[in-house]
Amino acid sequence: MGAPGRLLGLDVGRSRIGAALSDPGGTLASPLGTVETRGSGEGLDEICRWVAQHGVVHVVVGHPLLLDGREGEEARRVREWAGQLQERLSVPVELWDERLTTAMAERALLESGMRRERRRRHRDAVAAALILQNYLDAHR
Repeated sequence: MGAPGRLLGLDVGRSRIGAALSDPGGTLASPLGTVETRGSGEGLDEICRWVAQHGVVHVVVGHPLLLDGREGEEARRVREWAGQLQERLSVPVELWDERLTTAMAERALLESGMRRERRRRHRDAVAAALILQNYLDAHR
């Protein structure tokens, strides 16, 4: 994982990128927000701003592998996007298996009683927090 400091977790979708931030000790992930996107390179500027603003030392990007572990079209798209992000940052950008995290985020928001429109706005940031928390727990 590298030097101590905050980690940024990302759930990269076609229309939104959910983001989560760890505490400085790298123990707990919390939803940060979302960035609306419409193209393959969109969202990079905002993510780079968040990295600088929060002193991020490591970026974890959810890699949406197929259930059998293979890389499908969406996983290739995210890998290429993560490569574009890495070219713009001086901190490591790492892919992390994110299978089923969006479904888990939706279930958690449903169980909290959140209404549909509000769930839609928060789901991607919550999924990013789940991705990042899984990464933090695996590297403890």
